[in-house]
Amino acid sequence: MIAIRRRPARFAVLACLLALTASGCGLSAELERERNPDPKPPPSPSLTLPVQPPPAVTPEASPSVPVQEESGCPSSGVRFGTELVQGAMGLRATSLILTNCGSRPYELNGYPSIQVLDEAGAPLTGVRTVEGTDEVSMAPEDPGLEPLTLAPGESAYASLYWRMNNEKGIYLRVAPMEGREVTTVRAEDYLDIGPDNVLGTSPWKPME
Repeated sequence: MIAIRRRPARFAVLACLLALTASGCGLSAELERERNPDPKPPPSPSLTLPVQPPPAVTPEASPSVPVQEESGCPSSGVRFGTELVQGAMGLRATSLILTNCGSRPYELNGYPSIQVLDEAGAPLTGVRTVEGTDEVSMAPEDPGLEPLTLAPGESAYASLYWRMNNEKGIYLRVAPMEGREVTTVRAEDYLDIGPDNVLGTSPWKPME
């Protein structure tokens, strides 16, 4: 029978302390656990997410600018609209569309009368409209006048050309031709034409 010698208690305590030290737990940590047996875990570091910039906001048109009604037919018997702006190599182009919404034929023979306005409804400084496209670099040639008679429901268009600039036009003050009733319309797309520039126009052509 093998006799087992009992170790003194102090040797057991010492061995325990050495084991704690070897395992990375210091004496101070052990004493702290004895003083506070149920410590709260330290707060976990918060995750800082990168701040995303707010999305770009397109400026809204001013509600104080009187514009063509969205529905119905004006007293002039015609409605206006525009298309999205197209561009290449600094040249910009869009179309002004006129629709006969009345009950009688509507005659056209010439160029539209147009003034470009900013978002407050004021004319863009230095922007002038000319008949034809000769003053707009790289614009197509003027196709020439063509008398038109639009039956009710039919439409015509005039092409608009300009060179890219900084300030943006929001509204167009338009008339079918010089001397006829004027209407203000909200453009479908910005006209980046200001502050000093030329807007060239083609004559009215039938929509195909």
